[in-house]
Amino acid sequence: MDRIKTAVYRMTHIENIPHILEFGITQKNSKNANPNFVKVGDLSLIDNRDNKMVIIDNGDFLNINSKSIKLGDFIPFYFGIKMPMLYIIQIGGNFVEKATKPEDIIYLVCSIDKIIEAGLDFYFSDGHGTNNYTSFYDKSKIHTLNEIIDWNSIKAQYWAGNENLNIKRKKQAEFLISDDLNPELIIGFGCYNETAKNILVEMGVEESRVKVIPKGYF
Repeated sequence: MDRIKTAVYRMTHIENIPHILEFGITQKNSKNANPNFVKVGDLSLIDNRDNKMVIIDNGDFLNINSKSIKLGDFIPFYFGIKMPMLYIIQIGGNFVEKATKPEDIIYLVCSIDKIIEAGLDFYFSDGHGTNNYTSFYDKSKIHTLNEIIDWNSIKAQYWAGNENLNIKRKKQAEFLISDDLNPELIIGFGCYNETAKNILVEMGVEESRVKVIPKGYF
């Protein structure tokens, strides 16, 4: 079986890191969920995802035997960095409670290959999870990932404006995991500056696992 040498990324507040180092990236209903979890996303979108049902059609809208899942039951990751949601988190707006400084936003980096080896159940999409034009796929399709994901859109630097709505949708394709991810499945941490890096190291992250990527922020 071919290896899936693709990374996925999840953003979190730096205050969540100590819990993550101990328990991993936890699902909201996990017995190990962080009772003091600091949210950084759009609260209206988070609430919407809690009840949003999507169909796993594997790209076939006519598949009458497709199963459904609830987005809120899964831990979402992106296939890239510097996403539209990050802009809202940093600048504020929509239903983000308050803007978050870039040095307080940390990227958690995981490997699809290692997730598969760990036996975790997952799904993925070709666009933003709440968009009606998005298709969802089960793990039987993971080896066609590069044919499904639009990498040009994921890497696109410009996605604003009505003329780019589909680029924006495809840029935010998701990788959804149903269970907690052990700390060992986190292969790296991305941060904004040396100050954030030093804080991560003080929290117990190995320095070799931290990469300062200011271009990954707005």
